[in-house]
Amino acid sequence: MSEPRELDLVLVGATGFVGRLTAQHLAQHAPAGLRIALAGRSLTRLQRLSRELDGAARDWPLVQVDTTEPAACAELAARTRVVATTVGPYLRLGGPLAAACAAAGTHYADLTGEVLFVHRSIAENHEVAKGTGARIVHACGFDSVPSDLGVLLCAEAARADGADLARTSLAVRSMKGGFSGGTVDSARTQVDALRGDPAARKVVDDPWALAEGGRPPRPAGPRTPTTPTGLAAKLPGPLAGVVAKVEKASPVRREEGSDHFTGPFVMAAFNTRIVARSASLLGYGEGFRYREYSDFGPGAKGAVTAGVTSAALLGVLGGLSFPPLRPVVDRLLPKPGEGPSAETMTAGRFRMEVTAEATNGARYRSTVFAPYDPGYSGTAVMFGEAALALCEDGDRLPEAAGVLTPATAIGTPLADRLRAHGFRLDVERIDA
Repeated sequence: MSEPRELDLVLVGATGFVGRLTAQHLAQHAPAGLRIALAGRSLTRLQRLSRELDGAARDWPLVQVDTTEPAACAELAARTRVVATTVGPYLRLGGPLAAACAAAGTHYADLTGEVLFVHRSIAENHEVAKGTGARIVHACGFDSVPSDLGVLLCAEAARADGADLARTSLAVRSMKGGFSGGTVDSARTQVDALRGDPAARKVVDDPWALAEGGRPPRPAGPRTPTTPTGLAAKLPGPLAGVVAKVEKASPVRREEGSDHFTGPFVMAAFNTRIVARSASLLGYGEGFRYREYSDFGPGAKGAVTAGVTSAALLGVLGGLSFPPLRPVVDRLLPKPGEGPSAETMTAGRFRMEVTAEATNGARYRSTVFAPYDPGYSGTAVMFGEAALALCEDGDRLPEAAGVLTPATAIGTPLADRLRAHGFRLDVERIDA
């Protein structure tokens, strides 16, 4: 991006719920003099948003744009150094803008949680962006910044000790808040894209679908035997093996080394793919394997909560996939552009722990905590700071271009920025 640009940052989709929160964050925290514009389909709604902002942000330029029009996207990308877009579902609405930024050498950030969209973007934009120097950074919100940075912290700590990562997991220890209507709409779009398309299903089901080079080879040497846990550990011989298989198939399990019960984390199917791409680009090690789950606590209460929550999640996903039930499920879920009250968002928070085994025999644990609603106010902070990092932190950013992840495109500078806004991101070594 050698030629001068008219603008530094354009926020596209600024009038949506998360878009407005991001615009407010930028209005309060962007450096003075940064040339920011707000963009969207409706000039009237942009003007209304502009009047809601404080100070100099009221004078930011307004740009009317249709992100499904390649020519309009190319014109916008040529005007600015960075584009940050909340316009989804990205599989349906995001392709032309990502492609335009890759071709123009314009850095790009989005909030996608769609495996199929990122897979397509890698195929269509990665080599182009590497040639132009553009950073096309997907998943810059709650999906998947906490996961991606949490694992990165463990990988950097292990690398400082001369080791690679092996078996790694993320536990959602607590979470209060909601998932945005845009996230739900993205899920709907991907469910529809999978229906009757075996090739798309194969992509979504592959944990390494987004990794550069695909699944890494397993390390040479004998495999470490799996030790039964939970009920299986208390049973003799062959019966233990049978029960262990049943426990493995169940979404509810006991956490290894703990009396807590665990169940699925709704964003794991996407986050794990983003982290796998980071692992492949940054070299976490051939033995790296990663999973995510939710911690529902100990005892009978934890077991019941895990079971009920898992059943509800499976019910929602099943309802979205089964056309006769879709209208019923849709009425229960938030719509695109909808969001909670300010009071509800103020009460939001989340805490995640990443635990990683390393090739030096040590274990590393990172903690990611934030006093924000994960899908709304928290995502606005993560997204806004990712966009500002792409604008402002050039000398500190990793040397990278192409279709990237938060860890590979921004990394430590993003962690530092989030700490300045009340996030906790730290890591410790736990010797085995």
